[in-house]
Amino acid sequence: MKILIVEDDKATAEMVRDGLSSHSYTTDVSFDGADGSFMARSYEYDAIVLDYSLPKKSGLIVCKDIRNAGKSTPIIFLSGLDATETKIEVLEHGADDYMTKPFSLDELRARLKALTRRPAQIQEHIIKVHDLTLNTQTNVVSRNGKTIHLTRKEFGLLEYFMRHKGIMLSRTSIIEHVWTADNDPFSNTVEAHIRNLRKKINFGNRLDLIRNLPGRGYIIDKPEHLARL
Repeated sequence: MKILIVEDDKATAEMVRDGLSSHSYTTDVSFDGADGSFMARSYEYDAIVLDYSLPKKSGLIVCKDIRNAGKSTPIIFLSGLDATETKIEVLEHGADDYMTKPFSLDELRARLKALTRRPAQIQEHIIKVHDLTLNTQTNVVSRNGKTIHLTRKEFGLLEYFMRHKGIMLSRTSIIEHVWTADNDPFSNTVEAHIRNLRKKINFGNRLDLIRNLPGRGYIIDKPEHLARL
């Protein structure tokens, strides 16, 4: 998952970023409300962790900006304010959850998982494509029972592919969902990571599960389905 953290306290922002990154989340960080509002409206995120008290724009105004832009991205507020009135105010203006500081990183991760579940269908933590299996709880990837060791970025990339099995994913969508906003869109980092990922999951001359569609993007699927493309 890709998360935007809008928090002006750098120590807190780094703690949240490191805590999420260690569980294979991709994170962008903004330190003020104006920049955070721009990023939230300009890029695609699975969820936003938003501080209430921010310079340039308050968290409440940022939340309103996001909803007024038609974005339904789940938003969790973080705040040192424990007043019931404050909680009601942000929830009534489009926030999905509210946590008071100090807070538990484990609880924050649990709430993020709860918020990013699909409304009609809870995402499974074990995903399969052909004989390839990915477990989002244990961060273990295996093929035909053999464990495959991936970097955090490769794991996030593979999870994004497998959750969209059979769907062509453009290079732009891959960058927006797996990489941070400061990634150079003109670099070959996406191609390099996909190349390394294919080598790892196709070990021992196993059938290739990822297909490059020139000029369009990439797709992962069962070999028999890829053969029809």
